[in-house]
This record gives sequence, structure tokens and C-alpha cells, in this order.
Amino acid sequence: MTPRTRRVLQACLYEIFAIAFVGPVLGIAFDKPQASTFALAVVLSSIALTWNYLFNAVFEKWESRQVVRGRTFRRRLAHGIGFEGGLTIILVPVMALWLKTSFVTAFVANLGLLAFFFVYAITFTWAFDRIFGLPASAAPQQ
Repeated sequence: MTPRTRRVLQACLYEIFAIAFVGPVLGIAFDKPQASTFALAVVLSSIALTWNYLFNAVFEKWESRQVVRGRTFRRRLAHGIGFEGGLTIILVPVMALWLKTSFVTAFVANLGLLAFFFVYAITFTWAFDRIFGLPASAAPQQ
């Protein structure tokens, strides 16, 4: 699988599961109609999909220059922190405006989602790598 195809497949599968989780959770947490929070989840997912593609492209470029190959827990942890941290900065204003709430409230809500997605990102990437194999940037050198 080409690096581009791999990144697109990974990002799309990741976001499909994310929408299924985020829409209902936001509806319950903010007492908003499910249609509205599902639409918000699609918007957040679209933003996250773009961020996922860009972040992974940069991460893999950095990773390919590392002396030690493979994806250790530490490297996966760095990946999760970088991805979710950047995404939080992008999504909080969108959530605040859509849900008609303060940035602080949106940030707190995002922290709840972040706790889930932090574990989810690491677990999903591990499972994806197990099913589809490591990308060339992380494959052990022979």
C-alpha cells in the first residue's frame, strides 16, 4: 500500500468510529438534539480528518529520519500527544461556537473527549499497524 493510500485509509477509518462516538456523547452532555450534535461530529471529524492526514505526513517524515526504527510505546505516546494537542487547539473554538457555549466550557468538554481519544488514537494506530503492517517509515531496516 502506498504511503498516501495508507494515510487516507487510516484517517477515514479513524473518523468513522469517532463520529459514531462523538455525536451521541455531545448530544447527551449538552442536551442538544442528536441531529445537531451528529452534524457537529461530522464537522469536527472533517477538521480532524484533514489534521490527521497533515500530522501523519509530518510525523512520518520526522520518523523516517530517526536512527532507531519501529514504533515503540514512547514514540506512539509522542504521536498521540502531538496529534490530540494540535487537534484540541483547532476544535475548541468550533465547539464553542456551534454549541453556543464559552470557550472554557468547550475546552472542558474537549478534555473529556481528549481523554477518550488519547487512548483511542494510540489503540487505533496500534491495531491499524497490526492489521495493515507498519509504514515504510517505521519498518525495521534489514
